Amino acid sequence: MPSSPLTTLASYLAGEFENQRQAAAEPAWYVHLRLWQRPVPALSSRQRFTFLLEQQNVISGQPPYRQRILQITDAAEADQLKGQYFALKDPLKFKGAGRDAEVLKGISQQDLVTLPNSGVVIRYQVVSSGNQDGYQFQSALKDGELCSFDYGGQTRYVYLGFDVIPQGDTILLKTYDKGIDPDTGRGLWGALMGPFEMVKQASFEV
Repeated sequence: MPSSPLTTLASYLAGEFENQRQAAAEPAWYVHLRLWQRPVPALSSRQRFTFLLEQQNVISGQPPYRQRILQITDAAEADQLKGQYFALKDPLKFKGAGRDAEVLKGISQQDLVTLPNSGVVIRYQVVSSGNQDGYQFQSALKDGELCSFDYGGQTRYVYLGFDVIPQGDTILLKTYDKGIDPDTGRGLWGALMGPFEMVKQASFEV
């Protein structure tokens, strides 16, 4: 059997991901993104793993953006884990942490901002990948919920979700995050035509 589901998910998530193949195949619908999921040791323990997430448009070369925090823990229910997203009080302070872990020095729980409806249910099942057993994970908000946050003096709404699938020697991360118009339910940005398919390029130590 593989390691515990929580430890396994943490090791799967920790790293640098890209959707280069998807972007090349469907450039009209998918921008080439690089996503970092950097472990935050100061906010982690054996019972809780914390990551700083940020991403970059590879083609534009603009600085990383959309800094946020994800914490994962065990859940009371069988075959489930829990995830909790947070905003950062000062995102610019931690810009570039995906590439450089030193940027995270000094981060504390006080730097995090709890967001409404930002908890996700993470379901898992045992799967075979190559010659080893592992886990496949599926994360989603509770039915009918949207995470909300303030940006530019307005309240914005976003759907959050991901799948994590081991594929031989690598990990496929499908991300479903997208901005939502709360009045119409229409997607505004993000995974409008289906998930971004991010392939792990490098692993970070958990």
